[in-house]
Amino acid sequence: MKMPVNTFKQRLQSGEVQIGLWLGLADPYCAELAANAGFDWLLLDGEHAPNDLRGLLGQLQAVAAYAAQPVIRPVIGDTALIKQMLDIGAQTLLVPMVESAQQAQALVRAMRYPPSGVRGVGSALARASRWNSIPGYLDQADAQMCLLVQIENLDGLARLDEIVAVEGVDGVFIGPADLSASMGHRGNPGHPDVQAAIEDAIVRIHKAGKAAGILSADQALARRYIELGARFVAVGVDTTVLMRGLQGLASDFKDAPPPPTAGGGVY
Repeated sequence: MKMPVNTFKQRLQSGEVQIGLWLGLADPYCAELAANAGFDWLLLDGEHAPNDLRGLLGQLQAVAAYAAQPVIRPVIGDTALIKQMLDIGAQTLLVPMVESAQQAQALVRAMRYPPSGVRGVGSALARASRWNSIPGYLDQADAQMCLLVQIENLDGLARLDEIVAVEGVDGVFIGPADLSASMGHRGNPGHPDVQAAIEDAIVRIHKAGKAAGILSADQALARRYIELGARFVAVGVDTTVLMRGLQGLASDFKDAPPPPTAGGGVY
């Protein structure tokens, strides 16, 4: 058996734009449905969705037969948790709330085996190595790991240039919802000040030679971010797509407008 190639990472390095979908339904069948839809990447959310390690494993298995590449967002950038995520087969992680170069450097080390990192060696128990059925897995694994760090507050934004410069950080994701709250515009990521900060960050990330990413269900904004240089862009969330579809269908037959959608304006 050959080492699985991280095509998401390859495409980031080539500068290709990749369109993704956020998954929060926390279910393998729903994840497979999304994988069949034609997106380039799928974000399995372990931060805000009710996902645990075994649930994430099931979703990785469900999407494995499809071209869509899975990205896992752990609840926190903890070294032990990262080890578990990688062992179940994740090759790309999006780590939330990164605020410094030192934090980013620690995450890089957590993604790599010694001597260049601190990832624990337990490949005989790991789906990632196909339980030691991949010859030379320990020697090949580091090259296939992809680290995306999420900047979503003023502290992280202030240190953006230092974070982007960290070797081993493959991409930087701007989190509009938390960033808008940090800037005093909670629930309003469309505020001109927030948008100016987001656009400036995307341009700086792109100029530094790293991949910039973001989530926006506003198609006009998503296209604007791509024009500025964003290369991995999520354009919707499964829970929102389902809810709006259900509300629209119900309203069609009840002769009533669908209820207004509340929220932070990102999803």
